[in-house]
Amino acid sequence: MQDSHTLVVSLAQVGLDAIAEVGGKNASLGEMIRQLGPEGVRVPGGFATTAAAYRLFIAANGLRPALAALLDGLDTNDLAALQAVGQAARNLLNRAELPPELAEAITAAYRELAAGMTGAGVPAAVAVRSSATAEDLPDASFAGQQETFLHVEGELALLEACRRCYASLFTDRAIVYRQQNGFDHLEVALSIGVQRMVRSDLASSGVMFSIDTETGFREAVLLTAAWGLGENVVQGAVNPDEWLIYKPTLERGFAPILSRRLGSKALRMIYADPAAGDGRAVRNVPVPAEERRRFALSDEEALTLARWACVIERHYGERRGVPSPMDIEWAKDGLSGELFILQARPETVESRRRGAVLRSWHLEPHRAEEITRGRAIGASVSCGRARVIGDPGEIGRFAEGDLLVTRRTDPDWEPILRKASGVVTDQGGRTCHAAIIAREMGLTAIVGTGDGSSRIRDGEPITLSCCEGDVGHVYRGTLAFRMEEQPLDELPATRTKILMNVGNPEEAFHLAAIPCDGVGLARLEFIIANHIRVHPLALLQPDRVADPRERAAIAELTEGYDVQADYYVDLLAQGMARIAAAFHPRPVILRFSDFKSNEYARLLGGGAFEPVEENPMIGWRGASRYYAPAFRDAFALECRALRRVRETMGLTNVIPMVPFCRTPEEGDRVLAAMASEGLVRGRDGLEVYVMCELPSNVIGAEAFAERFDGFSIGSNDLTQLTLGLDRDSALVAELFDERHPTVKEMIRLAIRTARRCGRKIGICGQAPSDYPDFARFLVEEGIDSISLNPDAVVPTRIAIAAIETELAAQRVGIP
Repeated sequence: MQDSHTLVVSLAQVGLDAIAEVGGKNASLGEMIRQLGPEGVRVPGGFATTAAAYRLFIAANGLRPALAALLDGLDTNDLAALQAVGQAARNLLNRAELPPELAEAITAAYRELAAGMTGAGVPAAVAVRSSATAEDLPDASFAGQQETFLHVEGELALLEACRRCYASLFTDRAIVYRQQNGFDHLEVALSIGVQRMVRSDLASSGVMFSIDTETGFREAVLLTAAWGLGENVVQGAVNPDEWLIYKPTLERGFAPILSRRLGSKALRMIYADPAAGDGRAVRNVPVPAEERRRFALSDEEALTLARWACVIERHYGERRGVPSPMDIEWAKDGLSGELFILQARPETVESRRRGAVLRSWHLEPHRAEEITRGRAIGASVSCGRARVIGDPGEIGRFAEGDLLVTRRTDPDWEPILRKASGVVTDQGGRTCHAAIIAREMGLTAIVGTGDGSSRIRDGEPITLSCCEGDVGHVYRGTLAFRMEEQPLDELPATRTKILMNVGNPEEAFHLAAIPCDGVGLARLEFIIANHIRVHPLALLQPDRVADPRERAAIAELTEGYDVQADYYVDLLAQGMARIAAAFHPRPVILRFSDFKSNEYARLLGGGAFEPVEENPMIGWRGASRYYAPAFRDAFALECRALRRVRETMGLTNVIPMVPFCRTPEEGDRVLAAMASEGLVRGRDGLEVYVMCELPSNVIGAEAFAERFDGFSIGSNDLTQLTLGLDRDSALVAELFDERHPTVKEMIRLAIRTARRCGRKIGICGQAPSDYPDFARFLVEEGIDSISLNPDAVVPTRIAIAAIETELAAQRVGIP
């Protein structure tokens, strides 16, 4: 950095130590250009005016006394007074002249920048961005409080944009933000960043976070993208594409795309035609349907940006001495095809959350009508009166605790959002303004509904539910719900591994915050039934699906796939990977599909492939399907998905498990079917477990131990088959009891045989949490692990620790 009288400085000359001179945004840009350019991170060059330049502008026009008089004693809760003071302050700056020496310094730097912008047809267009001297600090971000001007061409237009940037230091929202965060209005200066304009109007742009913004899971990059300039993504004017990428294996050279969701991307922001004469630099145009159906980035480009996010996060963490998840804007140049980072700042919501309490929200059972749905922001629930509002000037209609329903929000909506208990928007994704502010303010938010403002009636009571996964639901009426808090601090260690049962991949990042030793049962059935929804054979043999409605539904789900079966593999792999990544490197035991024939028949197209069985519970299910000529091609899709998770994504903590394997010979056939798809037990550390849920599994445990690396006791099936009853029949329901001496004897024999054969053995089910005596029995027998539903993990760990302590004391004779 040069001396205190320098008015303009090249971004390549500044770094994080220059925040006081050029603000957080420009200091960060300079830091990345200087320090991260050699690591491949590409940032467009440019220059910045300094804090000294701003103070010269204020002093040369004698503005300080007038500003002080305007702002003295301002009550920002008085909206009319705030608007009047803000407008008056902006008028003062907009009417002021740039001192000649400052204007000359800016135009000279612009000429130098323009001279270096080569390429046929490339205009000397720049982006002009504000950078407050207290902006983008870890404890207070002024992001979005001042203005940005895009596609500014020519010296006169640049000087006008600079004056308007200075004036934007006194937007209503900026005044409120500074006052709330304890900053002196007259001590905060503004630096202006001027960079070459990346031609993302001809390509795409967006936002990414080096943290999952909904759960605070730190090992993932959340990336969003849309066509055209990035303001639409930031402002929430479009529903963008979205990628979730796992950082640890990405940095080891793998391609761990955990999820990929296609957004509608209905609008593209492009440069406006100057001949239009309306003074606008940019405008929105509709995106053709064919482009809306395509992702705005290739997977390789998404992975490149995610790698840059890791580099940026690591560098800022080293500079600050603490972990530093980052909020990053990026753009792709449509002329060169190059990717650029436009700005990076510390993420200020999830990364600052502390505490040893896990909060979860749960709706009570209901039959309420769903009005609309969108992207869930957070995991909370809110009820209240809906206020459908089209303009922030309607704040007078909005009462404390109301639920805001609107098309989209920007910083001008923040006075209303401070009074709201939740927000619903038609437009936007997980990185839009409404989503970011909702997280910051702790609001329940559902964004990107498409039709919320037209379907929700103004004044009606509604419930916003974000506790059901990635999808947020708006229900009619006020629904009952509960909020639970689970203390997580000072949990005791146990010899017995305490694992978790997980079905919904969308809950995995949130659940991974619960202290456990891994996943003892990840069920594929949830992914297949709720995400894929199509019978695998209907994708492999579509001509056999006769129902035209089913064929149409399948075609709609698989749109964009040249090979329909790839849809099945993609979604299955993403679901598997999200669970595996959430708990990595802890083991995740993933059970191959165990639908019965009647359950498979309920999937789209399933009726064409499934037999009608009298008792499907003990019919064609589990292992017997995997090698059968009528189903083995479908099983091969599961194997391909698992292989992608392990080999392409690097998530080798996944352990596949075979359910309902009746005989050791059947186990051989399944292992052979897996090997034919490249999943060879023992190769690259691949272990394969088997469910121990049949009497034959217990009696023949030694033979099964020769073929498999571990067992998981399925107490439900083992109980019904040991006692010879149908657990779905109410007539014999009272006889079902995992604690029956006969069932316990089977479990005892299974544990002892497994241990004698050197194999791990666990149990997945609720009995250990429901019955303390049953948990004690398992611990006494030396079971290796107990896998439970998430709500039972912490209390069961505490109970098991007490049992182990008591048993240890008894062994050494302590009363």
